[in-house]
Amino acid sequence: MSRVLLSLGTNLGDRVANLHAAIQALPPWVQVLARAPIYETAPWGYSDQPPYLNTALVGLTHLPPLQLLQHLKRIEMRLGRQATFRYGPRLIDLDIVFYDDLYLDTPSLYLPHPRMHQRAFVLVPACDVAPHWQHPLLHKTVQDLSAEMPSQDVQMFTT
Repeated sequence: MSRVLLSLGTNLGDRVANLHAAIQALPPWVQVLARAPIYETAPWGYSDQPPYLNTALVGLTHLPPLQLLQHLKRIEMRLGRQATFRYGPRLIDLDIVFYDDLYLDTPSLYLPHPRMHQRAFVLVPACDVAPHWQHPLLHKTVQDLSAEMPSQDVQMFTT
């Protein structure tokens, strides 16, 4: 089994329900071990859209990385995600942040996630469930990367 860190985000529809539905759709291919609280975050890359809800989770999977990516994309489609423009609004977004300590560079998947260290909406929730997970290329922990990131646009979400 491989250990994975996933990032989840949504800014359309019932955002809390979207996150819960995505998490419930992960098994049996991903066994969830730990889940971060939900955070509300400002949009990244394109600001003229609603705020996001984000969380992160640590799980175990026997799927190889590309098959895991396919599984996550199937979940997104099943939950109703539709293609928009880059960094545009989305019903659900599921990303592989880490897959064990693997470095992978393929046309369809780059691991660790290539922009995770620039995104507080990934690092703040990830720090709750995997603070000591070390980036295999940057040689810094999630906690170190999070501490370097201004997180003023990331707030704990309360219902």
